[in-house]
Amino acid sequence: MTTRRLSSFSRRLVLAACGTAAVAFAVPAWAQATYPSKPVKLVVGYAPGGSVDMAARVVADILTAKLGGAVVVDNAPGAAGVLAAQRVVSSPADGYTLLVGSSNEMAATGLVNPAQKYNALVDLTPLGLVATAPVMLVAGPKVPVKNVDEFIALVKRNPGKYSYGSSGVGSTLHFAGELIKQRAGVFMTHIPYRGTAALTTDLVGGSLDFAIISPTAAAPFIKSNRITALGLTSAKRFPTLPQVPALGENAQLKGYELTGWFALAAPKGLPPEIAQKLSAALKAGLAEPAYQRRLEEGGSIPATGQEDLTRIMREDTNKYLGLVKFANMRD
Repeated sequence: MTTRRLSSFSRRLVLAACGTAAVAFAVPAWAQATYPSKPVKLVVGYAPGGSVDMAARVVADILTAKLGGAVVVDNAPGAAGVLAAQRVVSSPADGYTLLVGSSNEMAATGLVNPAQKYNALVDLTPLGLVATAPVMLVAGPKVPVKNVDEFIALVKRNPGKYSYGSSGVGSTLHFAGELIKQRAGVFMTHIPYRGTAALTTDLVGGSLDFAIISPTAAAPFIKSNRITALGLTSAKRFPTLPQVPALGENAQLKGYELTGWFALAAPKGLPPEIAQKLSAALKAGLAEPAYQRRLEEGGSIPATGQEDLTRIMREDTNKYLGLVKFANMRD
């Protein structure tokens, strides 16, 4: 009798153990291992050395330090960041393929590029803003203007005579230029370039009148007096360029603001535990002065970690949509 009771009890123990094992095997692999258990890839849709790439390398160092695993930058330039974003969107949502993107591919380009097959607001998991990145209106050496008032007066007197360049149709730089035209009531011809290098060459050489360009790319030519800085697109002056006014300071462009930004994102469906871990690591790193200095040196204003990236993406997309209609933009 005792033996039978012991056998029955033993059987119940075995069955319980089997049930526990079944539950354990049902837990996803990412929950069983400590994330990250292998290198994390940060895909960047721009060439090494540019402002997005520089921000991505800061993010890589932050995540490496805070997560305790290798985080590497993978540059995949093309189509104003769209190719890289598409690659991330199509990747498994396991936290090992992330995007360090810009306002181009995360808010702007989908409005003008019919080849873009993803919707950033739907197909990405926003993890955090990294930095904002004001751009700058500059004048070439053959244009007789030294400030925003002179720029507006000259272009108004000569509608259609002058041109401005940007890094491409539907880029943040293009939208910044169209917003200037809309607010100031001026007409200039937009000339899209495939990158900053060719744009800068034409600008400095005098074949391009004006340009919307990043402060980092413009700085050496401003210092050597080969181009003239007219104003920044941010609401306030940039800390490292205090002598350059914000465009919104001018009475004719009062309230003007259109800045680019860089952000960390993942494919949709990222497990909440991993999303929280990545967001917390980024926020902790952005609070450290050493990382803040590196972002500022790269021409960016570090995020605080308090920003709502989803809201920023939605609001900027709506702002850009209005400019698409104003400028009748087509890729």
